[in-house]
Amino acid sequence: MSDVEYLRSLLTEYMDFPKPGISFVDIFPILRNPLAFETLITHFVHHILSQTIPKSLLKKVDVVVALDARGFLLGPTIALRLGAAFVPVRKKGKLPGPCVSVSYEKEYGVDVFEMQTGVIQRGQNVIVVDDLIATGGSAKAAGQLVEMQGGTVLEYLFIVEIVMARDWQYDKSPIYSIVQYS
Repeated sequence: MSDVEYLRSLLTEYMDFPKPGISFVDIFPILRNPLAFETLITHFVHHILSQTIPKSLLKKVDVVVALDARGFLLGPTIALRLGAAFVPVRKKGKLPGPCVSVSYEKEYGVDVFEMQTGVIQRGQNVIVVDDLIATGGSAKAAGQLVEMQGGTVLEYLFIVEIVMARDWQYDKSPIYSIVQYS
């Protein structure tokens, strides 16, 4: 069984959560299993080192940005493995000090993301990580926050992609997902 098949086998889908009409894909079974979590992190790091960086002709990733809240479960570990900084993107009002903010639409409402100012330097190379992409609204907002700070998004990484999201692309930065659902 490939690592992708293995990870997919652990995902659980819940219909009508958090509200009717939404199909929620639960990544927590992967996190409860140390072998599965190691497989997930290794898969992402291998992808970044073998695909993302060589295609960008750059030497390294400077910053891993992860989205509130499940992206936080992945971002610090990936950043550590890459020797990169970790920067959280949080919902409005959750970060201290001066912040930049962007509002965005998600599949079941509107929200605001923030990032502390000065945490990404002009010209730094950034990977954006989250658990799932559905409409692309939160990923696009994170990309805008990175650009507002002067960074460049090399790629957006997700464990799960709801296939309708593939129509979305922010700037020229590609989307990579391990498992796709239609």
